[in-house]
Order: sequence, then structure tokens, then C-alpha cells
Amino acid sequence: MHLVPIIQGLILVLVANGAPVLATRFFGAFGAAPFDFGARWLDGEPLFGRSKTIRGILASVLAASMAAPLLGLDWQVGALAAGAAMTGDLLSSFVKRRLKLAPHSMAPGIDQAPESLLPLVVCMRPLGLGIADVLFATILFWIGELALSRALFSLRIRERPY
Repeated sequence: MHLVPIIQGLILVLVANGAPVLATRFFGAFGAAPFDFGARWLDGEPLFGRSKTIRGILASVLAASMAAPLLGLDWQVGALAAGAAMTGDLLSSFVKRRLKLAPHSMAPGIDQAPESLLPLVVCMRPLGLGIADVLFATILFWIGELALSRALFSLRIRERPY
């Protein structure tokens, strides 16, 4: 196990996934244009949903790009991690809409795996992670995200306690 790169990767994933939540908290409806522009899939459901915003994706990339140098990494590694995290987040939203789950509903695994596994896999080389490191970090993120989500709900930063 490579502990320092695992921690760096987890911090980038947390920043990338947390920035959109904080952007919503600080900016409210300002700049909250849906990433899918209201498009619907073949099943008539939203492609991703209105909670996936352009502002959130930009906040994620900006925050992770700024966090990376603080971790001793190039800003591009942060941008790459955020892009992959947001791709994973969009993928999980797409799947949840196909399953007809309500926006913000809890879907263990579907919520955590793509938004943590994908950025960790994409950043394996720049972080110096192995497959076991990525799997370990993904499990840590899954557990930590559930606990952190409850804390953020208590602080009224997050809308739901999962």
C-alpha cells in the first residue's frame, strides 16, 4: 500500500465531489443551469437531472485544480481527477434516472463507486497508485462519504443525510 498517494487521491476525490455541493450552498440558484439543458432520454426521464449543473462541474474542476498543488501535485492532476469524478457522477445520475430513482435519492454503490473509482483509476499513474491502492481508496471513500454526508446534513450544507 502507498499511503501518501492514497491520501492525495482521496483528498482530490473529496474536493472534486464536494465543490459542487458547496457551490450550491454558496450560490443558490445563481449559475445553476442544468448540464443536460433539460434534455430527456428515450424513457422520457431527464438525461441527468437538474441537480447536475454546469456550475457544479466548473466548481469541481477549479477546486481540484487549486487543491492539487497544495498536495504537491500538478494542477492538471487535479483537473483530471475532477473531470473523471464528474463523469462518474453524471454516469451515476444517468443510471439512477433510468432506474426511476428520485433526484438526491440514496443508491449505495451507484452513488459512490463511479465518482471515486473512475478518478482514482484515471490518476493511477500520476499518483503512483496500484490496483490494490485504488480499490482500498474507493472503499475508504465509500465509507467516508456516507459518514461525511451525515455531518454535512447536520451542518445544513447537504439537503439529505446520506
